[in-house]
Amino acid sequence: MPIKFYNPTSAGRRAGSVVDYKSAITKDTPEKSLTVGKRRASGRNHHGVITAKHRGGGNKRLYRIIDFKRQKDDVQATVQAIEYDPNRSCFIALIQYADGEKSYILAPNGLKVGAKVMSGPGAEPELGNCLPLTNIPAGLEIHNIEMNPGQGGKLVRSAGGVGRLGAKEGEYSVIILPSGEMRRVKSRCRATIGQLGNLDYINVSIGKAGRQRHMGNRPHTRAKAMNPIDHPLGGGEGRSNGGRHPVSKTGVPAKGGITRHPRKHSDKLILRRRKFGTHQQRPQTVSV
Repeated sequence: MPIKFYNPTSAGRRAGSVVDYKSAITKDTPEKSLTVGKRRASGRNHHGVITAKHRGGGNKRLYRIIDFKRQKDDVQATVQAIEYDPNRSCFIALIQYADGEKSYILAPNGLKVGAKVMSGPGAEPELGNCLPLTNIPAGLEIHNIEMNPGQGGKLVRSAGGVGRLGAKEGEYSVIILPSGEMRRVKSRCRATIGQLGNLDYINVSIGKAGRQRHMGNRPHTRAKAMNPIDHPLGGGEGRSNGGRHPVSKTGVPAKGGITRHPRKHSDKLILRRRKFGTHQQRPQTVSV
């Protein structure tokens, strides 16, 4: 799906770009029975104290209830629509089962309206179907991967995300995640076939500060511009660079420092650590 650039009628329009949603979205309004109101806390806890800084404001959102578990087995469903979801980067698909029940699932790339999807051990390893890893041939692209059986998909859920199923060893299967990490998960865990859609999401340029505010992101103050009492990198004569490696306000390494617990219980499941850095593809452009 191409990236759209508007005519430069303002400084923000000149620098910003958007995904051409009209080529993918088939329904503008969500299914009312599958939405709930979403109340924001603006990064504050139950005491009203800010615990997550630089959040607040933004447009109101309705939360779409997504079926991450896909446990309605052996019942065929038909894709009714592909929709935009403001709460995640990928698109979602509205499906209707043969018994009339409707549900939202994450929409893989290439899923069309009218397509048939199914979940369960008896499902075929085809686009949009959800089945246990033990029933998926090695080498297939997968997403929405469970970490524990029956828990619901936790891994590979963002736009363009794709994992790959590797070898199967006993009760475990090896998966390669988008970050490059190679890890084992139990073969009874479920995953959905295909790569998630909206691949060009990563190439969108925000263009102006106001667009970030619409997303609920507030301005961020640089640590080196603070006073020493406010941040470990603050203070100094003139424009100082902090005099130490970058850290957060509480002293946690911020750029490349190891923050993982050295004896975390899941270390035995990780066969290869993730790679650092990503490669962005050049977007297709459409002038309007």
